Amino acid sequence: MPLLTTIASGGVKGLGWSAASASEELGGMVLLTPTSIDYTGTSATVGTNGSVEFTAVSSLSLNGVFSADYDNYMIVHRANASAPDNVSFKFRQSGTDSSTGYTQQLLTANSTNVTGSRSTTVAVNVSAVYGTQRAGFVLNVYGPFLSQPTAMRSAAILDFDSAAIRDTAATHSVVDSYDGFTTYMGGQNMTGLVSVYGIRGA
Repeated sequence: MPLLTTIASGGVKGLGWSAASASEELGGMVLLTPTSIDYTGTSATVGTNGSVEFTAVSSLSLNGVFSADYDNYMIVHRANASAPDNVSFKFRQSGTDSSTGYTQQLLTANSTNVTGSRSTTVAVNVSAVYGTQRAGFVLNVYGPFLSQPTAMRSAAILDFDSAAIRDTAATHSVVDSYDGFTTYMGGQNMTGLVSVYGIRGA
């Protein structure tokens, strides 16, 4: 059941969790269910609502979440890990990851220190996990299913020194249509939950 702006029978607009028909829906986010998942590690399962719960995996791929139904998406990801490590992101099409064409700009704030970096990479560094505390990120992706270059932005909370911020803006220059993505760690295992939302009317 999506969070939507709806029009009631009297013409009044409202915001809430609604069972309104598609003709009444004006906007909001819809939780999507992957057509399949792949992982390396202990376990990963698709829940009844479409979210994917994973345990001790070094990589996790969600297939069939991007489609012609929506142009833009939001990915919500939380995890802890066996030891400190970065979390990286790649687009995926028909079960194959795309490992070229990423450019990223990172800003990290920890304590009173703010640092920045820029690189052309094989993946996007969307977050980092520092051991067993929870860390998470929200990644907005613009037009991954469209055959054009794609932009994305991630806001992450890290548990380094109790709290830190990583803000990542990135582009993917490969002109192709992608139906999924992979998140992975450099050498550690992550445990957590990931949900993908299609954004209506955007």
